Amino acid sequence: MKKSFRTAAVAAAVSLALVLAGCSGSAGGGGNASNVDPSGKIVPRQISWLLSRPADGGVITVMKQIAAEYAKKHPGFSLNLITTPDRPSYIQKYETLAAANKLPELFDTDATPFAQKLAKQGKMVDVSKLLKSLGIYNNYRPAALNYQRFDDGSLYMVPFEFQMEFFWYNKALLQKAGLSVPTSLDDIPAMCTALRKVGITPIALDGQDQWPLERYIAYQPFRVSGPSYVQNLKKAQAKFTDPAGQKTVNWLSQLGSSQCFETGFSSQGYSDAQALFTSGKAAMYNIGTWELASLATDKLDPAVRDNVDYFTLPTIAKSETAANEYVSPSGIGMAVNSKTFDPLVRDFVKFALDKYPAAIAATGALSPTTNVTTTIPANATPLYQKAVDQANNLGTKLAMPWDTQLDPTTNTRLQQELVLLVQGNVKPDEFTKTMDDAIAQNAPKFFK
Repeated sequence: MKKSFRTAAVAAAVSLALVLAGCSGSAGGGGNASNVDPSGKIVPRQISWLLSRPADGGVITVMKQIAAEYAKKHPGFSLNLITTPDRPSYIQKYETLAAANKLPELFDTDATPFAQKLAKQGKMVDVSKLLKSLGIYNNYRPAALNYQRFDDGSLYMVPFEFQMEFFWYNKALLQKAGLSVPTSLDDIPAMCTALRKVGITPIALDGQDQWPLERYIAYQPFRVSGPSYVQNLKKAQAKFTDPAGQKTVNWLSQLGSSQCFETGFSSQGYSDAQALFTSGKAAMYNIGTWELASLATDKLDPAVRDNVDYFTLPTIAKSETAANEYVSPSGIGMAVNSKTFDPLVRDFVKFALDKYPAAIAATGALSPTTNVTTTIPANATPLYQKAVDQANNLGTKLAMPWDTQLDPTTNTRLQQELVLLVQGNVKPDEFTKTMDDAIAQNAPKFFK
């Protein structure tokens, strides 16, 4: 066991050394974040993009094609993609490179406090100014840009995705239990009890990856207080003892006691949860439009295909947010290193962002911009178009996933405690105290 750990550690160190060698960022401070139109000649060279995206995913596939097209017009140019899809490993690599002032020309990041520190140090190009200087700022969906903003409203990341997260459900299974689509989040525990009584698993959940369960803790506070609760909670300016916090803690405990999730959910992976729903064994599945190809085409089992539909995040009585406001992420964003931002990087970014929307929309995905139309696949069910059209009816408030908001130490503890809470291993008051103590200890150091 020790030998394996040592081997893995050496491999990780070698890998990071290679990345450091391959990145063209140089030591020193930041450049001029506001200089979005640097003067000089376009001199082709290799530039690098540090990514946290699936290597065979739509973003990388399309960007490879665009980079190859650009290289034909600019001999000597190439785009070096440094890919680490595993998010924790990526964050470690990204923060190490940032500390060494070795970040490449382009790099992925969420709108975290760490990223905001880089922006304040002048190490990231002001994307709001850049997009405006390129004449494409107004093409972007407000929700796509807002997901990338820091709490102060500044924008330093370019979105390459746009998704909406729904509760997909099986109409036949709800009907079997005598149920209809819930009109309130508060209806869901009772729905789970009714489904269990007729032998149906209420909700399919990927418990292994932890973020799907963490989505649930964000829902009640977003309806009670809007986006402000988690913005204050993460800085220890709000607590789980507050009304919004207590409502979500007690609700999650009820989800557990009502057996809302499949037995052994904490050991079930992404494909397990998807299969549970698509095989007709679970009534509901909370997932985003990135799964349209699996849920709204003829790839779906014919036995369940006509019974699948979705509803958006239910509201509650006296909800602070509207029914058309829910989780609509634009994924991890791309930052531009101000230190290495030169005419070539600007020209390639302009070329890529001009080409990208139509190219990604042609794959059947939603573009982060509104100036293109998503191509509906030939094998799509009517649900595909319905989901795509949903993007035209979004409110202005955005439910942010908490794993992008909390400091890493607190977030890890939250993910652990959530499983225990839902499993009934800890009581709501114990969970509340544990998490308030964790935030009080960790937040001041992280958000200073």
